[in-house]
Amino acid sequence: MSASKEKRNAIIKDLKNLLIWISIALIIRWQVIEPRWIPSGSMLPTLQIQDKILIEKVTPKITSKTNLSKLKNEIVVFNVPEQLINAGYKSDTALIKRVVGIPGDKVEVREGNLYLNDIAQDNYFFDKNINYSIGPFIVPEESLWVMGDNRNNSMDSHIWGFLPYDKIIGKAIFRYWPFNKMGPIRFPVLNNLD
Repeated sequence: MSASKEKRNAIIKDLKNLLIWISIALIIRWQVIEPRWIPSGSMLPTLQIQDKILIEKVTPKITSKTNLSKLKNEIVVFNVPEQLINAGYKSDTALIKRVVGIPGDKVEVREGNLYLNDIAQDNYFFDKNINYSIGPFIVPEESLWVMGDNRNNSMDSHIWGFLPYDKIIGKAIFRYWPFNKMGPIRFPVLNNLD
């Protein structure tokens, strides 16, 4: 075999390997993990404006619509519901909020407090001092009640209603920017906010 033919075969082999790796990367990007950034303050203080995060897209695809308890308290990214499209949002717009209620849950905000199934939520500071009242509502089947952690400054279910489960893109799992806050996304620590 001539040297030029060997070189051509090596180049073809390298190109095939490159195409395979590009295909794997695209499949992972579209189906498994997707990078996103935070455009607004609705998730403060948990997520800051301009934070860059990764969302995991497998769990929503394999979670049964009749058993959504795995998503409770998770931060999810979703396509805007019809109510917001009708109000002028583009259908490809994505929002990020925390899952507060799953099907069958009773959700209410009164006297500045979030109530879930008639129990005042006091695990997190953002469930208190809410400046609006709403509900009570029972979350219907195949739907979620989502709220921003910045309860008083979030366009969430308290404004536009229930989120159909099929709008979920994925759940936020990891912050990769800024580097000093890199790591799994967790509830904010109360001591750091005083």
